[in-house]
Amino acid sequence: MATYSCLLSVTLSFLVLFSSCSAQISQVTSRGRQQRIQTQCNIQKLNTLEPQQRIEAEAGHTDLWDQNSEDLQCANVAVLRHTIQNRGLLVPPYTSYPQMIYVLQGEGLHGASIPGCPETFQYSQQQSRSQSQSQEGKEGRGDEHQKVRQIREGDVIALPAGITHWIYNNGQSNLVVVSLCDIGNAANQLGQSLSDFFLAGSPQQEFQGQQGRQQGQQGHEQSDSNVYSGFNQDLLAEALNIDRELVSKLQRSDRQRGCIVRVQDEFQVLAPHRREQQEREEREQEQGRNGLEETICTFSLKHNINNPSLADVFNPRAGRSSSINAYVLPNLEKLQLSINKVVLYKNAIYAPHWNPEAHSIMYFTRGSGRIQIVSQRGDSVFDDNVKEGQVIVVPQAFAVVQKAGNRGLEWISFKTHPLAMINQLAGRGSFLSSTPVDVLANAFNLSREDARKLKNGRREITLFSPLRSSSDY
Repeated sequence: MATYSCLLSVTLSFLVLFSSCSAQISQVTSRGRQQRIQTQCNIQKLNTLEPQQRIEAEAGHTDLWDQNSEDLQCANVAVLRHTIQNRGLLVPPYTSYPQMIYVLQGEGLHGASIPGCPETFQYSQQQSRSQSQSQEGKEGRGDEHQKVRQIREGDVIALPAGITHWIYNNGQSNLVVVSLCDIGNAANQLGQSLSDFFLAGSPQQEFQGQQGRQQGQQGHEQSDSNVYSGFNQDLLAEALNIDRELVSKLQRSDRQRGCIVRVQDEFQVLAPHRREQQEREEREQEQGRNGLEETICTFSLKHNINNPSLADVFNPRAGRSSSINAYVLPNLEKLQLSINKVVLYKNAIYAPHWNPEAHSIMYFTRGSGRIQIVSQRGDSVFDDNVKEGQVIVVPQAFAVVQKAGNRGLEWISFKTHPLAMINQLAGRGSFLSSTPVDVLANAFNLSREDARKLKNGRREITLFSPLRSSSDY
């Protein structure tokens, strides 16, 4: 009896401890999933959004969407697009919020500086001399830096808040990237404004955030300098162990160069060969990652979403759909973001659906088509044609359907949840197909025969092929 009592006591203690730990884990997970600052979305009408401002630079330009639009404020995000010319360098910025970058076209190099991580890419003085006759190679001991990645069309780059990064175009055509800035993320404690902290170059005031521009309008002096420019020269010289002349060069402002500068001499960084890296990435994507072996210094920042063979849904008559979420790229769990890419063929339809846990910010990359969005009141808040380069915000739980035109329609959807899913209103796996016929018949006041037609009208999953009677809108 004593043995039984002891065993029972131990068992109960274990269950209490397990329940307590489970509750704590659940609370932590819940807090992790509630990483967004809540906003009021009193949307009566949604609009197609196009860039409202262009900032020219020496080797490219940046297009900005109006952050004050009601649609973007509802999702608490900002959108911008960099066009980087051949031999152009986007000088290093960091932000107080996570970013997700999609490579629209071109190829180049991307580097990120992760605090506390070692410089694992190294080459010696002898290597630098053999590769180049530059003065730096002769006088120095080579170079060492953190990982540099080859990037190409279809790559998705996930950047946590506070990470400094840069992009260089080593291709022959323009390198174009679109960025989703998640200013509503809890990591951002600076208010709901777009604020890039540039460590080099001469960013214009538009990058300093809406609050900064309002202060400028109130008479406060505004500058177009980088972060280093604000420090006292003597203190900065001592901190960096350099002379004042070099500090002056570091702090000087050249508005004509902007934040995308032209590289004049040979651009020397250590990076893997493009084909070698691409082959390794393709193997990793096919095998998958479990995330257990990744640390803050080794986690992957990018993944390519363009490979048709890795599509999540494919219909040879309608198109394909691919997603990158926290299961595919574990870093996205920290960012609380994910992304979906859809390729619709001529006149095909993406199933009517809603996003139960996320806002969806759609950027149209090719073609044209028609979009309809419906609010919780059953009101049509958007019904219009869309085309390449436009943005539409679909608020959480709003229903949406997309239909491609004669040239097809392609888009990416940035989503404000690391494991975003959709609930379909039609097709296999939808509300209709999973609901008993009698429930449908009584809910919609239909006969059983009509309810069966409603339930079984579409047997495809997510991507619907066009009907013979279908026409382009």
